[in-house]
Amino acid sequence: MPTWDAVVVLGAKPAGPGEASAAMRRRVAHAVGVMQARGIPCLIVSGGVTGDPPSEAVIMHDLAIRLGVAAEFIIVEDRSRNTFENAVFTAREMRGRGWRRLLLVTDAWHMPRARYVFRRLGIAADGAAVPRPADLSRRAWLLHYLADLWALARSAWLFRLGRHKPIVAAILHR
Repeated sequence: MPTWDAVVVLGAKPAGPGEASAAMRRRVAHAVGVMQARGIPCLIVSGGVTGDPPSEAVIMHDLAIRLGVAAEFIIVEDRSRNTFENAVFTAREMRGRGWRRLLLVTDAWHMPRARYVFRRLGIAADGAAVPRPADLSRRAWLLHYLADLWALARSAWLFRLGRHKPIVAAILHR
């Protein structure tokens, strides 16, 4: 059975300034549950400011504390604005701590692209996907999958072109 150094929960768009959206609450609750059930010692909340402050990570940090995670076991990565940057900035956190393996938490429709990006950047990342919530129709869920499938194809193309290399180098070597 693999052991993980940390659970990484990827951000979601807030409902408003400082207000967690349903997707964000779902992801953090799932991440905390996985962390506790599998005895994983640390939680990384990853997401920057994509609208009004505060960052997605700060909102998720507060949610995780309310769900029982002690602040000293939470790392706030609040610079990323997309899945690619989630992976790059998380890699930087990992490298500084000597970590080797992560467990990603995001919605099931987003997991294939998230795992692809993390793995293409050399991060050993397994996934624990958040299942479809009962209040979201199958049609809406399928539309999320299709949109993210397009984003996965775009990510694969950009990796193939090597467009990621200067960005990765700039972030990792700061």
